[in-house]
Amino acid sequence: MSRTRVGVVGLGRMGLPIAVALADAGFSVVGFDTLPERNALATAPSRRNSRLRVAGSAADVAASVDILVTVLPGPNEVEEALLGQHGLVHRMAPGALWLDLSSNDPTRVERIAERATAKGIANVSAPMGGGPAKAQSRTLSFFVGGESAAVERARPVLVALGGPDAIDHVAESIGAGCTAKLLANLLWFGQAVAVTEAMLLGVSLGVPVDSLRRSLAASAGGSVFIDQYLDSLLAGDYLENFGIDRCVEELEVLVHLAARKDVPFELSATVTRLYHDALDRFGAIDGELLAAKLLEQRAGVQLRAQP
Repeated sequence: MSRTRVGVVGLGRMGLPIAVALADAGFSVVGFDTLPERNALATAPSRRNSRLRVAGSAADVAASVDILVTVLPGPNEVEEALLGQHGLVHRMAPGALWLDLSSNDPTRVERIAERATAKGIANVSAPMGGGPAKAQSRTLSFFVGGESAAVERARPVLVALGGPDAIDHVAESIGAGCTAKLLANLLWFGQAVAVTEAMLLGVSLGVPVDSLRRSLAASAGGSVFIDQYLDSLLAGDYLENFGIDRCVEELEVLVHLAARKDVPFELSATVTRLYHDALDRFGAIDGELLAAKLLEQRAGVQLRAQP
């Protein structure tokens, strides 16, 4: 069994199950989080059979591992951790590998990778598909960007978290995986809005919720969103696994990139404005479907399946 030394910085609802999974897979794993309660949770008595260790600081993690895995909330946190005053890039040994699993800004991850490469550190960006449940069941998928040799070094870690078919190597550019992940999320957010609007209009015109859901699912307009997530909305579950502020952050990265490249982005900009309205309405709380809740409130209709 591999004894590759792996460090995990970020032990939140995604990072902790990832660190535990890697320890269970036979890696020598050390983790750290800036929140003391998360470090305490990682070493709680209920985890006494886990091989996961917790370090005293992120710098200690970075200095002691072959592969540094970052599982952080977003671009600001990643850039601060890697390039800030106590940047981890300056603590990693030449020849080490940085593997970022965060949903990141491709421009920023490329900037960090350039600094890391100058210090002899290999880089792979592999933003995740799937939430905490998939992290716990080790069925995550990954949008991977990076040079092939570096990706091969990262492969055993990614396979331990999602299986051999979990890796989509998008391109040799480290930013490519980030771009693909953000665009996939954009389409999901857009479908959430479009399906909610369709459901609200149909129900307002007298079509029963259950009948409308069934008809849309079987139509040419059917989608993964309808098949896998519409039932959550109809149960009053707004998917509290991801913050609405993070949804807005991801969408605004794409709006900025589209403007920089002078690419038409009107529909997606409208989706972004709606998610921003939801953030303004509800605050920075968890709920990927809070834009749908906002639409319900504006329509004066609450979507619910019949019991």
